[in-house]
Amino acid sequence: MDKYKLFDAEYKFASLIWENEPINSTELVKLSFDKLGWKKSTTYTVLRKLCERGILKNENATVTSLIKKEDAQQYESQAVIEKNFEGSLPQFLTAFFNGKNITEKEAKQLKQIIEEATK
Repeated sequence: MDKYKLFDAEYKFASLIWENEPINSTELVKLSFDKLGWKKSTTYTVLRKLCERGILKNENATVTSLIKKEDAQQYESQAVIEKNFEGSLPQFLTAFFNGKNITEKEAKQLKQIIEEATK
C-alpha cells in the first residue's frame, strides 16, 4: 500500500490533477506555478516521479491520475493512526475531539459512518 504514500508537496500537486483531470501538461505547468509557485522544471520532475510510481499518467501531454484521491486519503489517515495512536481508532478520536464540540449534523454523519463500517 506504500503506492499511495504521498509527501506533502506531492499530495498538493496530485490534488491539482484530481481537481482538473484530464489536464494538458502545459496547463498543469501554469496551474502549478499559480497554485504552488513551482517552476516548469519542478513540475515536470515531480510529474515524472509520480508517473514512475504509478500514481499519475502522462500520455500525449495529457495528465491523469491512476489512483483515486480517496485511496491516498485512506492510506494517510491509517498511517497517522498507526504511527501516533498504536493503531487505535478510539485513541485517535479521543485526541481529535478533546475540547471540541461538533454539530448535531456531524454527530449523525459519524454515527452513520460507524453503522456502515460495522455491517
